[in-house]
Amino acid sequence: MILHIVSFVMSQEEKMLQKMKNNPRDWSIENIITVTGRHGIECRNDGGSHNVFSHPEIAEAVTVPAHRPIKPVYIKKIVELIEKTKEL
Repeated sequence: MILHIVSFVMSQEEKMLQKMKNNPRDWSIENIITVTGRHGIECRNDGGSHNVFSHPEIAEAVTVPAHRPIKPVYIKKIVELIEKTKEL
């Protein structure tokens, strides 16, 4: 039963990631935090207008403005960061 639930959650997350790859428009910061969090990527916001996404084992970080709409270039950078975590 637990394996089935974990499989369902992972498939939902993978679907969202695939949607980000196919259409990097119209994503909210909450969606990004959900997808990145499942890959061990931390989101930091020190009270400013930007969120910084980083992984402890990857040197580079991605800074994303917190306001909408989030430009496709930021979504593409987030997808690249997620792909790097999969290589670890």
